[in-house]
Amino acid sequence: MRIEVTTALSHRELLQRIENKSITSEELLQEVKKDSNVIAAIIGGTASLKPGIRYGSSKALMDLSGACPERLYPFMDSFTALLGSKYRILVWNALAIIANLAKVDENKKFDDIFDKYYSFLDDPYMVTVANTVGNSAKIAFGKPYLIDRIVNELLRVENIAITSHLTEECKRVIAEKAVESFDILFDEIQDKDRVVLFVKGYVGSSRKTLRLKAESFLKKRGIEPIQD
Repeated sequence: MRIEVTTALSHRELLQRIENKSITSEELLQEVKKDSNVIAAIIGGTASLKPGIRYGSSKALMDLSGACPERLYPFMDSFTALLGSKYRILVWNALAIIANLAKVDENKKFDDIFDKYYSFLDDPYMVTVANTVGNSAKIAFGKPYLIDRIVNELLRVENIAITSHLTEECKRVIAEKAVESFDILFDEIQDKDRVVLFVKGYVGSSRKTLRLKAESFLKKRGIEPIQD
C-alpha cells in the first residue's frame, strides 16, 4: 500500500506562491496546520519590498484570521503595528484582521487599542473609514460589553469631514455601512433612540441603496419614518 506524505513548503516558496496567487485559502490553512512558524513568515512578508508579496501576505493573513483566529491571536501586536503602516491596503487588512480576532481576545488587547482603532473614522480616505465601520459588528459580537462604546463611535460618521478623498457621496456610503452595522446589532444596543434618529435621517437620501436600507431598518421594527 502506497502512503502519500505531504511536507510543509519552505517559507520562501510559500511567499512566492502567495505572490503569484498560486495557493488557495484552504492550502494556506493546511500549511499553517503543518508548520506553526508559517504565520510569522507571512507577517514578515508584509514588510517585503515587493508589492505582490507585501499585499498578498496581508490578504493571506486576513483570510487566515477568519478561518483560524486562535492561531493568529498570539501575533495580535504585529497586526496592531500594521495599523501604522504607510501602505493603506495593509491598514485596511489589519482593521479586518483585528476585528476577526476580537472573539478570541482573551487578554483584552483590543480594549487597549479601542481609541486607536476608531481614530480611523477620522481618516481622510473613504475606504479606511468604511472598513472601520464595516468591521465593527464583528468586534461588537466578540466583545458585547463594548457595544455601546462602538455605537457611540459609529454615530459620529454623519459629522466626519469632507476631504479630496471623501466626498458627500462617500459619506453616504459610510452611513450605509453604519446602518448595516446598527441593523445587525440593534437588539443589543442600549440607546436605541439615538440609533433610530440616525437611521431616520437617511430615509430621504439621494443614494438609493442607503435610502432603501434605512427604510428596511425602520419597517423591520415597526417604526414610522419622519414625515415631511
